[in-house]
Amino acid sequence: MNNNYKYLIWSGTAALIVLSLFLLVTMNRISDTAVTTNTISFSGEGKIFAVPDIAAISFSIVTEATTSKEVQNQNSEKSKKVVEFLKNQNIEDKDIKTTGYNIYPQYSYPLPTGRQADPIPLGAESIAYTEYYPSNPKITGYQVSQSFEVKVRDLEKISTILDGLVTAGANQVNHLGFQVDNEEELKEQARELAIKDAKEKADKLKKQLDIRLGKIVNYSEGGYYPVYFKAEALDSRGGMSSGPDIPVGENEIVVNVTITYQIK
Repeated sequence: MNNNYKYLIWSGTAALIVLSLFLLVTMNRISDTAVTTNTISFSGEGKIFAVPDIAAISFSIVTEATTSKEVQNQNSEKSKKVVEFLKNQNIEDKDIKTTGYNIYPQYSYPLPTGRQADPIPLGAESIAYTEYYPSNPKITGYQVSQSFEVKVRDLEKISTILDGLVTAGANQVNHLGFQVDNEEELKEQARELAIKDAKEKADKLKKQLDIRLGKIVNYSEGGYYPVYFKAEALDSRGGMSSGPDIPVGENEIVVNVTITYQIK
């Protein structure tokens, strides 16, 4: 067998292999396209309502003084009193945390000593002035803002704690919200309801459209978890008046799912 004949056999074999691979890839693409295009999706929603068992309160201690050291010392004393009050209400250490600590310089801005007219551009209808100041702004003091978040597991104490926080030294109550401790478990229940809802819609519609459904080719999930609460008697400074009425209400946990089926 001469070399030319061997070369032709080798070339033909290589071409056959390349052609086979090309056909295989093409068939897979056609198959994938069919699965992707011949599909139908169904959405479902699941809702669970639950009475909250935890109150989350965020509050701040804001302190001002002439020096950085003094303002931090004063703020530290206030925060100790606030934490001590919370512990006296049987709030555990794990449920009290600092969420922010900031120090801000306080400035005084001097009044201008005079002003001078700027050169008037050609065609201008008004005169512009430049004001002159005696010096740059000066630091007159410092402000510390320390933010906290506390979880109250005994909801009957909410009113007492809100009132006591202000008395102990907190001068801003920023937010009050209610949570459910076993939220993940409730979310799982809502998911089961949503999937059931989507499958029931699929069974109903396949009969109406006279189609056959194959395997599930895609699944997506979303949801939102709004918190419903009402805090009455909130004064303009963010504190609570004596004995505020705090209805707890209900939390609604919603899960939305979309299930995509292949159409046979």
